Amino acid sequence: MNKRNIKIVIQYDGSNYSGWQKQPNKKTIESEVISAIENLTCQDGIKVNGSSRTDAGVSAMGQVANFKIDSPIPTERMAKAISRHLPPEIVVSEAVEVPSKFDAISDTKSKMYRYSIFTGKSRPVMQVKHCWHRPGKLDIEAMDAAIKKLVGKNDFKSFATACDKRTSSVRTILDCSVQQDGLWIYIDVEADGFLYNMVRNIVGTLVEIGRGRWQAEMMDEILAAKKRTAAGPIAPASGLCLIWIKY
Repeated sequence: MNKRNIKIVIQYDGSNYSGWQKQPNKKTIESEVISAIENLTCQDGIKVNGSSRTDAGVSAMGQVANFKIDSPIPTERMAKAISRHLPPEIVVSEAVEVPSKFDAISDTKSKMYRYSIFTGKSRPVMQVKHCWHRPGKLDIEAMDAAIKKLVGKNDFKSFATACDKRTSSVRTILDCSVQQDGLWIYIDVEADGFLYNMVRNIVGTLVEIGRGRWQAEMMDEILAAKKRTAAGPIAPASGLCLIWIKY
């Protein structure tokens, strides 16, 4: 039987996980998904290609992965069947058969992350695992003006973690914005790819601007510096969510 290439969309609450990527002796999203597929199909050695290696504590509404399998289970039943073998905080929302050459990692065109900040005095207990509780007013207009300076193809080395060993730190931000809804602030960033901790470092920098420590124009200097020490502190992982991936 020829193996089918199955593309799945996964939603998860990553607050109690050590990120997406499978790691020895750690609870990860990838290991749970692999285990669920293997338990469902009674097959070992399933390889799952996840598009984004989300960090510990980061959640997702639109993670995408693919795997190849020779199971007789109909594709239209695959999402529900896999989800039955997953813990409550992880679900496969969609499963479709794709061409054999499709790869969830290398075929990615762009991704969009959203970062949520709650500015109220009391922590939002029902959403506290999925936001940065930072009490106090922030200058949304200054933050939005600053993030708009990042649009385009740039070297984002200033926003990459110091231990990021990737050969190139050049990425293209296609769209981004800072919006406010009551006590909530949402920072959206769409790019063709991201460096390790890139969005969280951008958010930490924006908050420094929003609280008045820096002017929006400082973003130009930070970008040009190409040094992690030039940017602001890293924002907590809890506020970050992978919203969708385009192919």
